[in-house]
Formats: sequence, structure tokens, C-alpha cells
Amino acid sequence: MTMDEQEKLARQRLMQLNVVRMFGIVSVIFAALNISGKILPDFSPYLGYVLLLNGAVDILIFPVFMKKNWKKQG
Repeated sequence: MTMDEQEKLARQRLMQLNVVRMFGIVSVIFAALNISGKILPDFSPYLGYVLLLNGAVDILIFPVFMKKNWKKQG
């Protein structure tokens, strides 16, 4: 694999990590809004807790598994 191919692969992986983390951040923001009753008050606070858990997994746990999978691939 040439340096250009490695750099392109690294950029793609960084973009994927950033997208996953951004979805997590958006999920946490919506969770906070739902728990406080600002959006979808009929589903408050349980939907907010689900979104909060989803956001935490997206931000903290999922990128670790992505990196481990990439190391296995080489």
C-alpha cells in the first residue's frame, strides 16, 4: 500500500469516527431537551434516557470497537 493510499484510508477512517461522534453529540443534546420537557413532552423523560444511552455509546464505546476492528483488518 502506497503512502497516498494509506493517507486516504486514514482520512476515511477519521471521517467515519467524527460522524459517529457527531451523531452521539446530537443524540445527547436531544436527550437533554427531551428530559427537560422541551421537545416531545409526551415521551419525556424515557425517550430522553434512551437517547442519552445511545449518545454515550456512540461517543465513548463505538469508536473503540471501530478502531479494534480496523487493527484486525491491518
